[in-house]
Amino acid sequence: MEIKPQAVVIPKETDHLEQGKYGPVFPRTPACYGFTIVADVKPGRAEAMREYGHALAKALEQDPYLLAPLKLHYLRWVLFDDDTRFMYQGIFDTDFDKYTEDAVALFSKAGVNTAFENLEGFPEDWRTNPEAFVRFVRDHHCPSFIEYGEYPYVTADEIKKALRIKSALSEMLDQMQ
Repeated sequence: MEIKPQAVVIPKETDHLEQGKYGPVFPRTPACYGFTIVADVKPGRAEAMREYGHALAKALEQDPYLLAPLKLHYLRWVLFDDDTRFMYQGIFDTDFDKYTEDAVALFSKAGVNTAFENLEGFPEDWRTNPEAFVRFVRDHHCPSFIEYGEYPYVTADEIKKALRIKSALSEMLDQMQ
């Protein structure tokens, strides 16, 4: 099996894209699905944003599978411009609509807040109003114009399965020695 890296250019215009529940459905790329949000941090809330990072890390220590329903590959939170701006990048296996609905349901069920509460214009009723949550994300999304995958179109579940197989084979070979 040859794994050939690939890149896909994402169109600037979205009129021709299939429309999902909350707007255009961006195509799956070699990096799967994802989005980048850039927004202003509420004045004086940068430390709360950092504290959120610690709280999320602690929640994941207690339950490493807390975010599993989101089918994530990577998430990245970045404060910049003297902590006045925030960037969130996520790469995941589901389309945008499903990811955002799953995120709202997951955080509401787990009783976990979102770092987005520290951002200008983020809806206070996000837990009961997924449409407002999605609208905020869509309004602050900076779409990619090209995405690259070293191992294209491979899901997080497929990667985990391959790693389990590798581990099992290594263990088996170790037993044969």
